Amino acid sequence: MIVCVAANPSIDKLFEVERIDIGAIHRPVGFVMVPGGKGLNVARAAHSLGASVIAVGVLAGHAGRWLDEALAAERVEASFAWVDGETRSSLSVADRETESLTEFYERGDDIGTAGWAALEEVVRGAMAGRRWMTISGNLPSGAPEDGYARLIEIGHAAGLRVALDAREAALAAGVLARPDVVKVNAEEASWLLEAPVGDLHGARVAAAEIRTRLGAGGAGIVTCGAEGAFVAGPDGSVLHGRLYAKGPYPVGSGDAFLGGLVTALERGDAWREATALALGAAAANAETAGAGRLDPARAEELLARAEIVEV
Repeated sequence: MIVCVAANPSIDKLFEVERIDIGAIHRPVGFVMVPGGKGLNVARAAHSLGASVIAVGVLAGHAGRWLDEALAAERVEASFAWVDGETRSSLSVADRETESLTEFYERGDDIGTAGWAALEEVVRGAMAGRRWMTISGNLPSGAPEDGYARLIEIGHAAGLRVALDAREAALAAGVLARPDVVKVNAEEASWLLEAPVGDLHGARVAAAEIRTRLGAGGAGIVTCGAEGAFVAGPDGSVLHGRLYAKGPYPVGSGDAFLGGLVTALERGDAWREATALALGAAAANAETAGAGRLDPARAEELLARAEIVEV
């Protein structure tokens, strides 16, 4: 059973157009709107893969009520702290001609110290009977810089294993609290380690260095887009997993990767099998419009094609 923390959720909207012309009026040929933000993407992906999850986070206003209802419609268990203001929205515009995405992310309202304290209480209340917790995305405005570190400590005190996917100051503070897993992309790894991660060798070294910083039992993961991911597991090995299957909707694939990984680890799979499911989930997400949406049967089909080697 998995607690998925979504401290900074949003309504994620995807418009598809034949071609983006700057300054022109566009009439979308496709539109999808889902409950999003990285934490909710992880929760929804893991739920699709059969995991028992509870999404926890901070919501506000009319947008927050829509998110709550949309999660319920997908039968994703959730518990939220409610604050004043309005939950943010994010917009992605897919250009079919160039197969590119243009993205717009609202920052969101300031939740204040009271809002963060309320989130911590919701997290504590969701932990009974759970074994894993994921923490994903940027901190919301008004949250303490060590907010994720505090959640990691709360999770560990309750006996949960914790996986973190964050960036910059929140990532650095979170790593100091020694979560069990840290998953970042190459850019985020470069910021954390203050060293360029510009190729596969650099990604492998970065994954191993993150594991070292977490201490005994920790795992460091660096994702590399189409080149897969390096997984420095707690046993001292480093796996390189690749799955060449490019889809047109990559937004949320990193979140689906984490959802697949923790789904597998929570049910007792070994790291090699967990990496395969993570890659299959990420690839399946990229084939479906709307972040965090995937066909579990397709994920299983794709994971069988994953190439995983120890390096």
